[in-house]
Amino acid sequence: MRASPLGKVPPTPGSNPVLDRPAVRGSHRRVAGRHPPHTSRGVEMEIRNMKNAKGLLNTITVGVLALGVAAGLPSLALAQNEHPKAEHPQAPDKKDKPKNTQPDSTKDEKKKAEPVTAGSNAPDFTLPDLAGKQHKLSDLTKGGKTVVLMWFNADCPYVAKHFNNASTFNDMARNYADKNVVLLAINSGAPGKQGAGLERNKKAADDWKITFPVLLDESGAVGRAYSAKRTPEMFVINKDGYVAYHGAIDDDSSDKPGKTNYVAKALDNLLAGKDVETKTTKPYGCTVKY
Repeated sequence: MRASPLGKVPPTPGSNPVLDRPAVRGSHRRVAGRHPPHTSRGVEMEIRNMKNAKGLLNTITVGVLALGVAAGLPSLALAQNEHPKAEHPQAPDKKDKPKNTQPDSTKDEKKKAEPVTAGSNAPDFTLPDLAGKQHKLSDLTKGGKTVVLMWFNADCPYVAKHFNNASTFNDMARNYADKNVVLLAINSGAPGKQGAGLERNKKAADDWKITFPVLLDESGAVGRAYSAKRTPEMFVINKDGYVAYHGAIDDDSSDKPGKTNYVAKALDNLLAGKDVETKTTKPYGCTVKY
């Protein structure tokens, strides 16, 4: 082998394994499935930095938005005040509806009416009879009359028995006529109700040959003023305008007249200048058809 000019012998191929190894690009050999150590750490750092940057960006964005909203609220409120929304009309609440200030006469009568009993001042009234003639209670009492009021319903069997099975009321009207006693029948039935109406009462008066006035109280005002609830229900009013007796006609609610006529006894007491012995009894009969 020839010496080099420097006095060293150049190595021959194959004499030095390290020098004879082919050059590899990069400082380390790539291993399948793995990155070089320094490359993996770099990627992780880049990812971490990106996350940190993104988080910082989000924080800044939220802060900016919050500041913007806070700054915009006064302007929004001012804008709303300057331009109020149109209010849509709403249906009035039932509770807010104005109450009817016009008094209901029927309800008012029901509310104010107190039971009329013996000793009560008899409510005054004016009512027409079947011929249209007006009858005023106070005119009769001022004229020294004792007045007997009977609540009447021609279709009530408790009334009919005193005309069909006996002549209780006709006899009373006749027997006391010359003693300044007046008997008045009052029908407080509303139009269309049982036993009510001019024609029905005219027929009853003709059939039963009633000799005393039958008065029509179709509004029920007089009946309610007296708190009348039954037919027949009786009131005896003395010449001073006070109720001397209130209750049933007699002591038997069956289909036959009773043995004791409470009204006749009360009249006899009054005419004799005595106090009425039995002032109150429980009336029986049909309900008044208001």
